[in-house]
Amino acid sequence: IRIFMDIIHLLPDSVANQIAAGEVIQRPASVVKELVENSIDAGATTIKVIIVGAGRTSIQVIDDGKGMSETDARMAFERHATSKISEAGDLFALSTMGFRGEALASIAAVAQVELKTRLKNDELGTLISINGSKVEKQEAVQCAAGTWFNVKNLFFNVPARRKFLKSDDTELRNIMTEMQRIAMAHPDVAFQLYNGDDLTYDLHAGNFKQRIVSLFGKRNKNISHQLVSVEANTTLVKLSGFVGTPHSAGRNTPQYFFVNHRYMNHPFFRRAVLQAYERMISADDVPMFFINLEVDPASIDVNIHPTKTEIKFENEREIWSIINIAIKDALGKFNIAPSIDFSNDSNIEIPVAGWSHPEETPPMPKITFNPDYNPFKQETSGAPRYRHENRNEPASLRNWQQLYDGSKAGQENKERQLPLSYNGNTLLPDNSDIFPSEISAPTGKPDFSHKQESMMHRGRFICLSMQSGLMLIDARRAFLRLYYDDVMRMVQERSGTTQKLMFPEIIELTADDKCLFSEIECELRNVGFEFSEFGQYTYKIDGVPAIMPEGTDIEKIINEVLHGLKEGYNGVKETIDGIIAHSLASNAAMVKANGFMNETERSILIGRLFASSNMSNTPDGSPIITILTDDVIDKLF
Repeated sequence: IRIFMDIIHLLPDSVANQIAAGEVIQRPASVVKELVENSIDAGATTIKVIIVGAGRTSIQVIDDGKGMSETDARMAFERHATSKISEAGDLFALSTMGFRGEALASIAAVAQVELKTRLKNDELGTLISINGSKVEKQEAVQCAAGTWFNVKNLFFNVPARRKFLKSDDTELRNIMTEMQRIAMAHPDVAFQLYNGDDLTYDLHAGNFKQRIVSLFGKRNKNISHQLVSVEANTTLVKLSGFVGTPHSAGRNTPQYFFVNHRYMNHPFFRRAVLQAYERMISADDVPMFFINLEVDPASIDVNIHPTKTEIKFENEREIWSIINIAIKDALGKFNIAPSIDFSNDSNIEIPVAGWSHPEETPPMPKITFNPDYNPFKQETSGAPRYRHENRNEPASLRNWQQLYDGSKAGQENKERQLPLSYNGNTLLPDNSDIFPSEISAPTGKPDFSHKQESMMHRGRFICLSMQSGLMLIDARRAFLRLYYDDVMRMVQERSGTTQKLMFPEIIELTADDKCLFSEIECELRNVGFEFSEFGQYTYKIDGVPAIMPEGTDIEKIINEVLHGLKEGYNGVKETIDGIIAHSLASNAAMVKANGFMNETERSILIGRLFASSNMSNTPDGSPIITILTDDVIDKLF
């Protein structure tokens, strides 16, 4: 009986390390983050990272830091072994990246690790080889000063964790994202990232602005001229960095917060930035910003999340106000647009063109005309005629009125014989009832007792009379719904047609965007894109979906698709299809709805809308149709 009662026991160290690794080491990018941060804490000025097999095969991190002694090298792999803290109070005065002493122990528990390290004043260094928390080798070795880590076969002894890793492109993109964050936080350190033999990042040490241009200049060649300096120095926080000009805002703009040289994700502070741009940018765009915050380490808690990307501030509301005011001040101070002073009543001296005597008043211009001129009078001589008759031209051209009458009649005949297709979709002819007999409109149905006539308001809203009132249709959102349905059908049926470009368009991507682009190549081709690689991070767009109207910004669509995938990608194919369809549809609808629509085009649009999958709402839930009932209209009068 006693044996069955005593069931609680201590876990072996190897099992405990694997459990800790599940919190700290989630994917290859986690290994890169921990090792690179350790190199920064060691005072490295140059850090090289070499990735093989998206981190599954090996991850090498080489630095020129101060290195470790033989004893420290061995102790570094023990759980909770750290040089950063010695008592609980030290947790509130941390200025280093890592401090809990779990990273190396966790990595060694789920991988095969080899370490070479040497102090700068020592002749020999130390080699340690660990396989799944078991030390297999420790000996003196000749090596360069600093530290060299080689992590091989990640999760080799935890097959379930290795099975759930994403594709190579996804894991490589996550590694690049971590490298971007660390490189942005430490512009005084040089970084190199190799994907096999390919050099992905080669970042030289410099200032913060140079690092921004180095990382994002390929995506936005004008980024150097779009950065506005932001500074604020208060007792609570010291703020520095850059924000983008309002016209640089978009849907795929970089946004970075750093606190005490550590990247953080802080939605509350992000709202402070967005509010500073209120009424300067459209609701669909977001501003670009790179903001550094320096605060007292005792006023923040960085240990609330295993990856330390979520940080708790003691004075969040006060810092929120400081960020908001500093950005507003920067945007106003560095406003490039010249201001117009309407209170200035001084006269402006405008020189008279062609007058060589500025001290004299120029004479009034004289206007000469023939008072007997009549443009409708048929005469062969005398006053100038409205149209000079050329006796050598054909008689058919001399009778220009007959030509005009004939073309007008032809145009009317052409309008009566409109084609029954619109963007490849079958339509009803114009002289029949365009709408079905029963329509589940929000509060009623159109009045079909006579031929309907619609009206366009502000070039966007279609007004249509109904039995119960007045229907208002947002043409832009109606086009969005129709294009979205068409694109989704093309993606799912792989039936997209391609419109060849006369002049191919070249698109340059960043390293992480290129990895994401490689994942969705098949979906883009299904919808009608035709492209080929034109360099390491460059693509040549040879064709676009035929459904896209002329004038659509191709590069903008690609960037929006990539940004949407970064924000909402969950590995599900339906999510990819929806993001691509929504981006294509929203841009195409914007171009199409900006043009003038005549009565026939409005009728076609309304007919297609009421035959669509959802005539009431856009794919993101925005209303397309609203109805002003007769009661509401009567109350207005």
